[in-house]
Amino acid sequence: EVQLQASGGGLVQAGGSLRLSCAASGFTFDDYAINWFRQAPGKEREGVSCFSSADGTTYISDSVRGRFTISSDNAKKTVYLQMNSLKPEDAAVYYCAAIPAFRLGYSCAGFRHQFNPRFASWGQGTLVTVSS
Repeated sequence: EVQLQASGGGLVQAGGSLRLSCAASGFTFDDYAINWFRQAPGKEREGVSCFSSADGTTYISDSVRGRFTISSDNAKKTVYLQMNSLKPEDAAVYYCAAIPAFRLGYSCAGFRHQFNPRFASWGQGTLVTVSS
């Protein structure tokens, strides 16, 4: 069973940093891509970042590029989202989702068009609050 545990959220002042973690279990990590999404109250879910262990591709959305970076510790089966220079508009619940990238031929390079929630397994979300 695919299980994802997102953590690392919290309250931070604007300009501060947080590191989110998505710990995975129950599947072959090297065959999957881990995607980060966020959803603020009253807003649509937004794709933020992606890391694929299947093909080594990554993705960072325009809205966070230059401030957020994604990395992975495959030995720990954990993907990290380092968030720097946080802005109030970054406040949201952040979710990680796993896609069987190898089986689907999914690449983070095509994140915006290829991601299909039908094939995704989701973590529970972690809340990020940014005070101005």
